[in-house]
Amino acid sequence: MGDMRNLLKMLMMVVFVGWMFVWVMISTNLFKNKWTPKMTKYFNTTYFGPQGTNLVFLTVPMMSVAVLSCVYLHIQKIPTQRQRERKIKGRVMMVMSPLGIVTVTELTFSLLFVALLIWPLSNYLYRSYSAPPYDHHDNAKLWQAKFRSFGLRIGYVGHICWAFLFFPVTRASTILPLVGLTSESSIKYHIWLGYISNFLFLVHTVVFLIYWAMVDTLMETFEWDPSDVPNLAGVIAMVIGIVMWVTSLAYFRRKKFEIFFYTHHLYGLFIVFYVLHVGDSWFCMILPNIFLFFIDRYLRFLQSTKRSRLVSARILPSDNLELTFSKTPGLQYTPTSILFLHVPSISKLQWHPFTITSSSNLEKDTLSVVIRRQGSWTQKLYTHISSSIDSLEVSTEGPYGPNSLDLRHDSLILVSGGSGITPFISIIRELIFQTQNQTTKLPDVLLVCAFKHYHDLALLDLIFPSDISASDISRLNLRIEAYITQEDKKPEAANDHRLLQTKWFKPQPLDSPISPVLGPNNLLWLGVVILSSFLMFLLLIAIVTRYYIYPVDHNTGNIYNFSYRSLWDMFLGCVCIFISSSLVFLWRKKVTKEENKESMDQVQSLGLQMSTSSPSSWFYGSERELESVPYQSIVQATSVQFGAKPNLKKILLDAKGSKDVGVMVCGPKNMRHDVARICSSGLAKNLYFEAISFNW
Repeated sequence: MGDMRNLLKMLMMVVFVGWMFVWVMISTNLFKNKWTPKMTKYFNTTYFGPQGTNLVFLTVPMMSVAVLSCVYLHIQKIPTQRQRERKIKGRVMMVMSPLGIVTVTELTFSLLFVALLIWPLSNYLYRSYSAPPYDHHDNAKLWQAKFRSFGLRIGYVGHICWAFLFFPVTRASTILPLVGLTSESSIKYHIWLGYISNFLFLVHTVVFLIYWAMVDTLMETFEWDPSDVPNLAGVIAMVIGIVMWVTSLAYFRRKKFEIFFYTHHLYGLFIVFYVLHVGDSWFCMILPNIFLFFIDRYLRFLQSTKRSRLVSARILPSDNLELTFSKTPGLQYTPTSILFLHVPSISKLQWHPFTITSSSNLEKDTLSVVIRRQGSWTQKLYTHISSSIDSLEVSTEGPYGPNSLDLRHDSLILVSGGSGITPFISIIRELIFQTQNQTTKLPDVLLVCAFKHYHDLALLDLIFPSDISASDISRLNLRIEAYITQEDKKPEAANDHRLLQTKWFKPQPLDSPISPVLGPNNLLWLGVVILSSFLMFLLLIAIVTRYYIYPVDHNTGNIYNFSYRSLWDMFLGCVCIFISSSLVFLWRKKVTKEENKESMDQVQSLGLQMSTSSPSSWFYGSERELESVPYQSIVQATSVQFGAKPNLKKILLDAKGSKDVGVMVCGPKNMRHDVARICSSGLAKNLYFEAISFNW
């Protein structure tokens, strides 16, 4: 199996390097004047027309990598010691603005991408200014024609960004895990690519508007030429792009989330008018990331049509909720994963991501998430849960997370701020599961958590599942250092009136456990969907081109309507994704129906476990039964300091005695950056850092 993995990895690397080589060469005179005529002769056939070359060299390679990566990730086993050492050494990072925390790998890719933008721009400008522009028309002077050419080339460079724009937001991506990334951790790259492309497209648009004004042809702005580039389509796309750009700025994302959320759904219209503007040949240059994104988006839609079974809710004194859902035993996810929730009674359209606190290995039939009440949506959800309702309609998407998480260190230091503790709950629960294997060497765990208020300590009650036994945690060496930053002393016991409440929900006929969208072997079936839909797309494009477009156009490119070609590509692509994804989804749903039926019987029985008791938190009332050994273990392992912040430098450098210390941090940006700077400073070479950041 290892040889198969290595073979697939090498094959994907060769294909990817070849794909990047085409992008590097595409702006050169060698590619345009010598290679393009030869490639056109062989690939711009009667079956694919003028888009044949770009299909072969810029679409097929990345689609092949996407399919191969599904197989590669499916057969991926637990890393060997050698693989682990390579992985750890690759986590050297730095903190720099505006990139934030970046590994050497991420920084390398970022610099290479910047070079990829600068290289074609310089080549395009050299080609434009070393010879009279080929588009010297409209009675324009030479300098005006060169000015127009500059605007055209800027648009070309912005188009390169679009070849990568949708990879980071493909949640179930099989491309990102190949370089150690997840969608939630790489959203920042989508943001930067969006800003860069919109800026370049805006310059492109402004330059053309100025040029048309100079040559007295400003009405070309509204031209829709049936045989050439429709200018009006580009203007419409730019207007939509500006709206999305402005409302995606940090102010709107954090303070006016609804405005950002709803305007960002204009991306579908933007794509349509953008593709109509650039044409089918240029669309094939950016097709892979859009094609894969829409497969992911449609599969998410299919998963979200099912109503998920909400089993119970725990209302914590700290204004946090823990929601527990039923799941099928075949649903596996790694610690630090997230789940997207949709509650129609609160909002018909909004989806929100939340950290999963359960372990898929330890809790076979349930999945839990923690929600902090801090926005209008979560406030409404808290009110719903706290009311007298006995059921709540919830849909889910996911879980999404890293393909694997290496916890094999001598020691683990987990640093959290506020609700940043939630991903570490899933890590500790995973370690509890590993205690069942007596041969597994477990790390010593130090959890450093900073809270604003004393009642936030109730989050620590979630560390151990409710049905855990003393024997399950006997091998886990856990220490907890808690810091209350905005209170100088413990509140009076008389004021501890808020209880940790557990609320059970009645099962409804339409409820079903959360399950993988394509069944247990989800990755393999995702590969089937990608391969079948893309092959179907190529087949239909070939049929339409050969028997409908070619008899009219004969590959001249100026008889058949320019926009219609693009519409055919978009329409057939959507049809193929819809057919392939639907068939595989429905078939896999039928195959796993009996398995899910058994799981549903188990889940329905959970509804009978109605609890009327409302035990208080160990850390906010201290009224639990004394014989509750696991919870006593938490209290005994916890030291609480008031009116202070953790001395992160001292805590981390005191770990010098351990050979291999894994450091993870989740919390405010300043905290993440401080921990990263300490780990990368070289003061302690045994610290191996990993930040957990959710930027959805």
